[in-house]
Amino acid sequence: MPTEDKTTDNTSIVRQALAALIATGDVDALASSLSDDFVHHRPDGTRTKADWLADVRAALVPLAGMRVEIRHMLADGDHVVMHSRRRLPGAGPEIAVVDIWRLDDGLIAEAWEIIEPVAEAVGHLTWWEPTGEGGLG
Repeated sequence: MPTEDKTTDNTSIVRQALAALIATGDVDALASSLSDDFVHHRPDGTRTKADWLADVRAALVPLAGMRVEIRHMLADGDHVVMHSRRRLPGAGPEIAVVDIWRLDDGLIAEAWEIIEPVAEAVGHLTWWEPTGEGGLG
């Protein structure tokens, strides 16, 4: 399969998996899109497929009604990058999220996630400035 077709297919796989989850809350539909050895990476550690799906299931109740606006979805070979803005109903906080998905044989094999509350973004722009104790940030 040419690289362009594979990239398009990978984008479609990620989009369909997330659309089903967002629209229906069907974690099992998401599970079928993940490889058995799926790993979810975050800045604070990694989660197995079972652990991450449990986290997603637990988050569905407090996140019910969350609006997700996909701003960018880019793909290159076996990787798909998605930038989104998410907001809880009403006056809930808005977050910016970057997800990177690696696909293998038509399944999502790995995911990386970076989340930043939009209201805290300005404070994170100067993370490298000295704290006054001789160190950075």
